[in-house]
Amino acid sequence: MKIAGKVWKNGELIDWDDARIHVMSHVVHYGSSVFEGIRCYNTTKGSAVFRLTEHMQRLLNSAKIYRMEQKYGRQELCDATTNLIRTSELDECYIRPVIFRSLDEAKPAFGVNPFPNPVDTYIAAWQWGKYLGEEALENGIDVCVSSWTRITSNSMPAMAKAGANYMNSQLIKMEALLGGFSEGIALDDRGYVSEGSGENLFVVNGGKLITPPLGASILPG
Repeated sequence: MKIAGKVWKNGELIDWDDARIHVMSHVVHYGSSVFEGIRCYNTTKGSAVFRLTEHMQRLLNSAKIYRMEQKYGRQELCDATTNLIRTSELDECYIRPVIFRSLDEAKPAFGVNPFPNPVDTYIAAWQWGKYLGEEALENGIDVCVSSWTRITSNSMPAMAKAGANYMNSQLIKMEALLGGFSEGIALDDRGYVSEGSGENLFVVNGGKLITPPLGASILPG
């Protein structure tokens, strides 16, 4: 696996090995992070990032839901991403922008209240193959319907791509793997199809793409 040697942090590029946080950071204990997963593909016209603007807008929307004030606008984050890719020498890669509450070591604050903690923004990139394996597209995968229900929107906002939401996803994924499946499909609290542990679902019916509605506790993908 090739990893970009630099990471974008709060407006500047730092070495990958320097992209570290304190163990007492708020995000470690309370899951206070939002993030995105973005793909850059190697095309005949060069490297191309898939829906970069839309991903960064969703990132900012997630941060707004969790009241994480951002110094960086959508275009600035997009420019930072493309610059990181140029310096990485990776033709194609997976891109992970993440915003989280860290720790002010000079004036540390502990407890659930997130407001005293600084908000940091990072963007990293590395080479990562197909999410469910190289053979998944050709051969398909075995999935199960999870016994774990997808989180409800009135308990935690499913429309935000927040790190804490993925504790629910981990339960779905682990149950599937331990049962001999590649992935689990979660239902919403009404028993309707919601999404997988880390992906949206859709079916093709009569030449049309059909997906669960936003009200089914899905992440807008």
